[in-house]
Amino acid sequence: MRTVGFLIRILANALAILLAAYVVPGVRVDGFTSALLAGLVLGLINAIIRPILVFLTFPITLLTLGLFLLVLNALCFWFAAAVVNGFHVTGFLPAFLGALTVSIVSWLVTAFVSDSGRIASLRI
Repeated sequence: MRTVGFLIRILANALAILLAAYVVPGVRVDGFTSALLAGLVLGLINAIIRPILVFLTFPITLLTLGLFLLVLNALCFWFAAAVVNGFHVTGFLPAFLGALTVSIVSWLVTAFVSDSGRIASLRI
């Protein structure tokens, strides 16, 4: 069931947004419901709009050796804040740092949770 994995990732995005609001000045979330909605919207933006932006900005991304993808992440984060009521980002730097926080948490969740929602075991 991919639905369970999707729901876990939306919840992880919501928690990452709450963490970003706690850590990054300039990012504010009014409540958990706003964070959950922001996580859903951010997931949809990353699934639908971001691939188009990555394709259109490929030459810039190539020239910057991939660092422009961080700017795209910040813009998607900022756009999600513009769409969701109760989720506020005051500028580009807070959007950049918030997107970086959410990306790190999302990367960790993806490393440990499969698409079916199963938690991978640690092998040391």
